[in-house]
Amino acid sequence: MAQVRIFSYLPNPRVWKAVIAARIGGVELEVRGAAGGELVDWLWDFDARPLGEVSVEERAAAERMGRIGFKGRKLYKTDAFLVAQPFGTVPAAFSGDGQVGIFESNSIMRAVARQAKRSGLYGRDPFEASRIDSFLDVSLVFGRDAQIYLLAMQGSELAADVHARADEAFTTYMTGIDRALEPARRALVGEEVSLADICFACELALFHNELGRSEALVALGKAPFLDNARERFPRAMAHFDRLANDPAFAPEFGPYLTKFAIER
Repeated sequence: MAQVRIFSYLPNPRVWKAVIAARIGGVELEVRGAAGGELVDWLWDFDARPLGEVSVEERAAAERMGRIGFKGRKLYKTDAFLVAQPFGTVPAAFSGDGQVGIFESNSIMRAVARQAKRSGLYGRDPFEASRIDSFLDVSLVFGRDAQIYLLAMQGSELAADVHARADEAFTTYMTGIDRALEPARRALVGEEVSLADICFACELALFHNELGRSEALVALGKAPFLDNARERFPRAMAHFDRLANDPAFAPEFGPYLTKFAIER
């Protein structure tokens, strides 16, 4: 039995945080899900599965009205799912027995790391762990503005104020990461890859979606932030490239980043 189970739309770089931590730490992890638009045809539960495998009675009892990304659409979330996941969102993680729900990607990653066989993934002492938490908290702030920006681009309705906030968020985040790697560090905290590095790499991988949504930027007379990121933040981008090619990251990062390179 897996030590942690995750249900999410796929592919999802934020889920990769837990996947990579599990791979490095030797934790048994199970991921279930489908493409974002297909989750309307799934039962949201610890035992998440396609509706074709669900009885009519079970489906009727779980019917809800979606919101945020599924606004106005029917979803099927069990009562048990909503007890474990009070915000009703994905990615949704569970303890191996399904009794405890964990939400938000950084917390899911932490849950995996706390079970890891390898020491150091979450720091070697309380201060290193707290410094890692600092990077994870900053990443949440960046991730919030980045998500608003990427969603606006998806609908080709990118407003100038949203772009300006994304510009500030990206610059602030990448400047801090670049500075933390001075003069030639190979990890954000300590001497080896930790949750801080995993989170940074996954958030920046997700941000690569801006490269596939350039029509909205053209309308504003702007270019993708990533176009000149290597000149502006050389240490941060070199660290991202190094992590993307690491065997623990490459199974997910390779195909995902190649897709954007081909589209351009």
